[in-house]
Amino acid sequence: MGMTTTILSTLLPVIITLLLGYAAALHHDFNSKDAGTLNRMVLTYAVPLAIFVGTVSTPRAELAQSIPLVVAIFAGIVGMYALAFLLSRFVLRFSLGTSALAAVTASGPAVPFYGPAILGNLFGQASAVPIAVASVVINLTIVPLTIFLLTLDRTRKPLPLSASVSPAVASATTATSALVEKLVETVKKPLVWAPPLAFVLVLLDIHIPELIGHSLLLLGHASAGVALFAAGIVLAAYKIKIDWRTLLFVLLKNVGLPALVLGGLLFFGYGRPIVPEAVVATAIPAMPIVVMLALEFHVAEAYAPSILLISTLASLFTVGGFIWLTF
Repeated sequence: MGMTTTILSTLLPVIITLLLGYAAALHHDFNSKDAGTLNRMVLTYAVPLAIFVGTVSTPRAELAQSIPLVVAIFAGIVGMYALAFLLSRFVLRFSLGTSALAAVTASGPAVPFYGPAILGNLFGQASAVPIAVASVVINLTIVPLTIFLLTLDRTRKPLPLSASVSPAVASATTATSALVEKLVETVKKPLVWAPPLAFVLVLLDIHIPELIGHSLLLLGHASAGVALFAAGIVLAAYKIKIDWRTLLFVLLKNVGLPALVLGGLLFFGYGRPIVPEAVVATAIPAMPIVVMLALEFHVAEAYAPSILLISTLASLFTVGGFIWLTF
């Protein structure tokens, strides 16, 4: 009964808040533009503040023990991205752009959005480390790579070029420029630079005054609820399409990725707290950004919103199952 209560108290608020956003959009109280504004506030201010304060409050000895957690999350996310991309491109014969979007859908947990609500409820202040690690890995690896591949796929169409420049060279050059531009843009985001800065401060044994940390957390506490509410608004704008493709990538994201991380950690003999932190972090459902990328690049527009919604609703059972397995 105790474990059931823990699972429900962790996940039910997530689902209810998401559905409240969904209902608010159906009632025309908010629209997708409002969701964009809310997400910008969450990802630019609230989540970076929450991660920063949580990380700098972590003892240096505890942070030093988190190296296996960093390796596990990195290997799981990047490894699943590679597996899902190869499956999509060479087995299912999807286009380059569709394969990239499918890969980021299967490998990218929405830790910046849902992490504070799910991991925070389970691990308390210690949740700052897995949230920070997963956020940095996602924003510096699979998201820029996906944008690079989507841009490369889009620029493969014939363009008016000079005789001295081949379409292949021009396409690769354009995509590389897009990748560099995206990396520079990504590094400037507080969600990317705030966690490493906090790590450095902890390793140097530099502490911020408790009063300052407490003051910064007022906005940080708003991150989880607002992010979930905004995700519900986004989901309400799209029709749901369910077929084997939708279910396959929901399965890869919700079950395949955390199972891969769980199996790897158990194989190398790790236990608590690293196993539950890494597994539950990677079990968090797919990121809302997959819908934005699908619409921007006109790739898999009929599937991305459906995968996002089903992945989120199914997380009540899948995340709950991995909590039960690892606690």
